[in-house]
Amino acid sequence: MNDNSSLEDPQHEVLAGVQKVEAISTAWSKWGLIIAYISLLLMANVTALEASTSYLFTPFATSAFLAHSLVSTVTVVQGVVNSVIKPPAAKIADVFGRFEAFTLIVTLFTLGYIQQAASNNVRAFASAQIFYSAGSQGLQILQQIFVADSTDLLNRALFSTLFDVPFLWTTWAGGPVAQSILKHSTWRWGYGIWSIALPVSFLPLAASLFWNQRKAKKMGLIPESQFAGMSIIQILKSLWFDLDFFGLLLLSAAISLILIPLTLAGGAKGGWSNASIIAMIVIGVVCLCVFPFWERSSKLAPKAFFPRDLFQNRTVLAGVAIGFLYFMAFYLSVFPYFSSYLLIVQGESITATGHIVQTFSFTSTVSSIIVSFLIKYTAHYKYFVTLGACVYLLGMGLMFNYRREGVSTGTLVGCQIAVGIGGGLLNVPAQLGVQASASHQQVAAATAIFLTILEVGGACGSAISGAIWSHSIPRKLEQYLPPSINNQSALIYGNITLSSGGWPMGSPERLAINRAYQETMSTLLTVAVCVAAPIIPLSLLMKNYKLDQMDQHIKGKVIGDERRGSVVDGTPEVQPQTSKFGGLLNRFRRN
Repeated sequence: MNDNSSLEDPQHEVLAGVQKVEAISTAWSKWGLIIAYISLLLMANVTALEASTSYLFTPFATSAFLAHSLVSTVTVVQGVVNSVIKPPAAKIADVFGRFEAFTLIVTLFTLGYIQQAASNNVRAFASAQIFYSAGSQGLQILQQIFVADSTDLLNRALFSTLFDVPFLWTTWAGGPVAQSILKHSTWRWGYGIWSIALPVSFLPLAASLFWNQRKAKKMGLIPESQFAGMSIIQILKSLWFDLDFFGLLLLSAAISLILIPLTLAGGAKGGWSNASIIAMIVIGVVCLCVFPFWERSSKLAPKAFFPRDLFQNRTVLAGVAIGFLYFMAFYLSVFPYFSSYLLIVQGESITATGHIVQTFSFTSTVSSIIVSFLIKYTAHYKYFVTLGACVYLLGMGLMFNYRREGVSTGTLVGCQIAVGIGGGLLNVPAQLGVQASASHQQVAAATAIFLTILEVGGACGSAISGAIWSHSIPRKLEQYLPPSINNQSALIYGNITLSSGGWPMGSPERLAINRAYQETMSTLLTVAVCVAAPIIPLSLLMKNYKLDQMDQHIKGKVIGDERRGSVVDGTPEVQPQTSKFGGLLNRFRRN
């Protein structure tokens, strides 16, 4: 029996983009799909290497504008965009099609790289995060949607982790690459280089999607545009409801107006009594309160991004709560300030800092690949979520215990290994559990919901860490610095180059600086451990689906499904088939 059959609502209108991708899936050739996945892997390698280097440039970019303390604000801006871009990206993919969505997102990503490289003040650099994060997170959700379109549930976790595999090598390459760029050029080229590499790697995927889309159209499988015969006003009205534009506006306003002031209040004139800070938070809270009422109204939001029936599902609620707390704890402990802590307090080099921080990416990738194989061969996911939650909390506890100045590099790496293993074990199966609770019509929305709440958690973590950082360190520097340099506390706080290399280790000045940063990091890790603790009981609330007994009624060819798409009266239909090949990709055959 299909465990998610209750979610199949025959009255749900299948959006044009979903119809289009089902038609394309029916027209896929084996090599067309292989080329698409090769291109996706090329893009994953580019973005993984970029991610393994660019975070190391952020402190130097903000310090170039004498604003290192605004690292968390930049991160929160990224988090806000990360949170709100996934829903419209998923909606655009559903309304217009996967090819159109990929093209738009890669264009935004490229513009983000260009603007970061060309920025001449911290405001321009922060605003570049809008395009950068829109591209980065939009590409992430589209990759996952593509996997959901082309795989069955049993193989989906395995193929979802393909895009994390590049972190196995970029983890170790990122630090040396960043150090080499800073040595032979500037941080600007560290961003600009990717504006060339990413579009080139996207070309094979674009060609494959476009070619198969044309092929499906010639076969008569592509539906007529839903906007055919409409006036401009009618098209805009349709898009208003299809994209749930006002709902997304409420969500983005709520997140940004609540979280960004948290990172700015410490440095704002008047602090928390500043009228602008208070006004932003009040308006943000109002938007947050209005948002669920808007989404629940069938008249105001007939095609709400957050489908009402999904949020009546216990597994979806538990899964998104796990994602929220997982990323919130991560952004309180590892990002955005852990690299600064390593450079200043532990005196690590840029290369060593990159390796330590990226150990999380390496170990989480390895563990996610292993758990994906285990899910494939056990057809269960829930046990791994619970195991991952326990290991993740253990890792956070180890980071808290070994937060002392002078601790060995091996110990720091060991803590990141534990956090990474836990993160890899719980993240992939938690997302899979949420996806398994949805029909194919809703799988893009379910994926976007999970990844959106994940990023909201990250934004909350960044905001809280920024608030603690901006409140604690300036006061501690004023308290601990020797009288001879006490008047430089603001300069030290705003410039990582000065705080990490201005005075030798062991000097009175450096001891005072390290103490201020050390005590602040201890506070962040205390909060992180408290946030991670509820993940364990939440994992127990998820339903233990048997994945090999579930069917999301995907039309067309999918990896791992013993079925193929055929055409009956111009409509894709799934019929049984016995595969003759052992390999996953060899299960695809021409009609």
